[in-house]
Amino acid sequence: MIGPIDPPTRLLMGPGPINADPRVLRAMSAQLVGQYDPWMTATMNETMELYREVFGTRNEQTFLVDGTSRAGIEAALVSLLEPGDRVLVPVFGRFGHLLVEIAERCRAEVHTIEVPWGEVFPAEQVEDAVRRVRPKVLAVVQGDTSTTMCQPLADLGEICRRHDVLLYCDATASLGGNEFEMDAWGLDVATAGLQKCLGGPSGSAPISVSDRAADVINARKHVEAGIRSDDDVDHGERIASNYLDLAQVMDYWGPRRLNHHTEATTMLYGARECARLLVEEGLAAAVERHALHGRAMLEGVQGLGLRVFGDVDHKMHNVVAVEIPDGVDGDRTRGVLLEEFGIEIGTSFGPLHGKVWRIGTMGYNARTDAVLTTLAALEQVLRTTGGVTAAQEVYAS
Repeated sequence: MIGPIDPPTRLLMGPGPINADPRVLRAMSAQLVGQYDPWMTATMNETMELYREVFGTRNEQTFLVDGTSRAGIEAALVSLLEPGDRVLVPVFGRFGHLLVEIAERCRAEVHTIEVPWGEVFPAEQVEDAVRRVRPKVLAVVQGDTSTTMCQPLADLGEICRRHDVLLYCDATASLGGNEFEMDAWGLDVATAGLQKCLGGPSGSAPISVSDRAADVINARKHVEAGIRSDDDVDHGERIASNYLDLAQVMDYWGPRRLNHHTEATTMLYGARECARLLVEEGLAAAVERHALHGRAMLEGVQGLGLRVFGDVDHKMHNVVAVEIPDGVDGDRTRGVLLEEFGIEIGTSFGPLHGKVWRIGTMGYNARTDAVLTTLAALEQVLRTTGGVTAAQEVYAS
């Protein structure tokens, strides 16, 4: 017989997902209501207002895309980009490459600039590329967990306004734990996920869309047969995805409440609680909490004699990349941490695979006991992965 779900106790200190805040899990245990129940639509409105505070925006079109953070990314790009549109992607890690792939699947003309992993782009380099490419959209990751770098955004909005370019930002790994000011920085679309600094589970993608970007999206609006009224008129090139069609999703969340899909009610509860807790704490306080515990982890691993990868001055608050020492089996060390201490840290991708561990301090796990427990366990494992372990293997044989 297959028993009920009973996951092992884990302290998730990798680059995400992290342990969800117990208050979020409690919110997600609440009973369902109908998707057009007045209480449900009021809860959707509350969620929109909370995420306006989280993103730092007054954008009317601020809501949730049902799906993981990648669903939000794809919804943004497939709704903004028509076939043949030019898009510019500054790539400084794995998730810049993801934006490239999604844009290519939208049949856009994709242009890239790159810096070595562990670095970020100066604003001047981005503006030079914008002048050269003349894109419709500049698509950039704020925090790329593959390298732990945090791309400065404050100057990019002004650059895009000067050159009449839409600015999209993937803030999946950074929102809630690093400074983010959507309106002040002039971003047009931003998306995120719950499973990092927001302290929830993967499965809901908060998104905010400026009026300027909403006009571009609505210029491609096609209401599907079966729910359209006589007043609905098709506009422009139809958005290639039905489920991720933001023109229709905005009508679902808006006053019209035009049926598009059945809202993922349990995820709505969780996403609302993630945002409520952040707003209750205060966004500035949450960013400072992530900065404090990220700094403690950074100095802690350095205190163990470990080297940190990349430009520390541009590191995200919530994750650090630690170079695996010579002679240490990185995967074995991670395995011992998991099996003997119940602690998970991350490996990495691409050119950093097998070269660094990624240790996160984010969301509910950005707290003192989690940081100190992880450092103590890592210190113990590193002490026993050399000669002592070799001797133990002799005695065990």
